[in-house]
Amino acid sequence: MPVYVALLRAVIVGGTGKLAMADLMAACDELGFAAARTYMQSGNVVFRSDLPEAAVQAKLEQALAARMGKAPDVLLRSRRQLEDAAVKAGRLFDAKPNFLLITFLPEPPAADAFERLVAPDGEEVRIDGREVYIHYPNGSGRSKLKVPALRPGTARNLNTVRKLAEMAAAMEDGSA
Repeated sequence: MPVYVALLRAVIVGGTGKLAMADLMAACDELGFAAARTYMQSGNVVFRSDLPEAAVQAKLEQALAARMGKAPDVLLRSRRQLEDAAVKAGRLFDAKPNFLLITFLPEPPAADAFERLVAPDGEEVRIDGREVYIHYPNGSGRSKLKVPALRPGTARNLNTVRKLAEMAAAMEDGSA
């Protein structure tokens, strides 16, 4: 049974609102997703499902809409996709993992999305398919960087991406 990692956008902080991780796991259980486990309080859940990716995404968004009144966007990735993103991030930047964010997008950004980018604090941006890697040398919380092309996505720091990949690997290998 395939393992999915769901990254919810705009949960807890602003946007869609608050969702307890226990409620997220309960929603996964009600949908028949197996072995759901959350990580941190920022809308990350790892689970198994025999359904195709598009069906998993649609069902999870519908279930969360029923619970919250409005569905957060759900972005799905596999263990391998997260592992690949983490490896690529480490190759692109020599930076502290908590100063390196990976934004997961539903689709690759437009080719010209970053042409006029101004990085006021020396931020560095790299794009690879549906992922955008940003090194924030002074931390993302202090940054004045504005990137409208990232709005449909959700970002996680490199430490979180590595942990989610590790959780998915353990589930795939049967040790979780």
